[in-house]
Amino acid sequence: MLIALVEDDEATASLFESWLHDAGHDCMMIANGSALIRVLRQHDIELVILDWLLPDIDGLELMRWIREQISWTLPVIFVTQRDSENDIVQGLNAGADDYMIKPVNRRELLARIAAVSRRNTLPEAGRESLELGAYRIDARSRSIRLHGEPVELTQKEFDLALLLFRSAGRLLSRGLILESVWGLSPDISTRTVDTHMSRIRQKLALRPENGWRLKAIYQH
Repeated sequence: MLIALVEDDEATASLFESWLHDAGHDCMMIANGSALIRVLRQHDIELVILDWLLPDIDGLELMRWIREQISWTLPVIFVTQRDSENDIVQGLNAGADDYMIKPVNRRELLARIAAVSRRNTLPEAGRESLELGAYRIDARSRSIRLHGEPVELTQKEFDLALLLFRSAGRLLSRGLILESVWGLSPDISTRTVDTHMSRIRQKLALRPENGWRLKAIYQH
């Protein structure tokens, strides 16, 4: 893939670039947010590795700009020293596909890149549509309609809703949801699943009158 590596520390950037080249990827090294914006407007970047702490534009602000101005399907992985639970939740809620805390090792970084790429190129995802009572889910347009009316969802909210509808009637663990939707370790401590579940329940009106219920069981 053609990967945009946004990292202002030269030593770290050079190390990551060598790992990516050895794995067969092409890499564009970018030292600040303004340069990333120019690159994304001029090149067909296939994945972004994004640092949070940049000299000009905050990485979180860049993440939101990418989702608003470029695409909701361009894979973005945060690789940063910011390691609080709030930082992770903010990054994922802003639209990041994955979040890694420095220092990272070569094998895990390459595995995360491969996993994010698979999630964004699954052939069946572009073709699948589901009709479940009052709900119509279209994976091609990444949209959900309730009684014919569109429901406004973020990328992660749609991914979570699609997982839930595909798994109707099954008991899903918190760890499985974290791995499937966010690509995170099932052992990570975060409230992002709970936050998104609450939004999904409200936005999709998952109530008996619409034929579906979202029920919480301890750790599931």
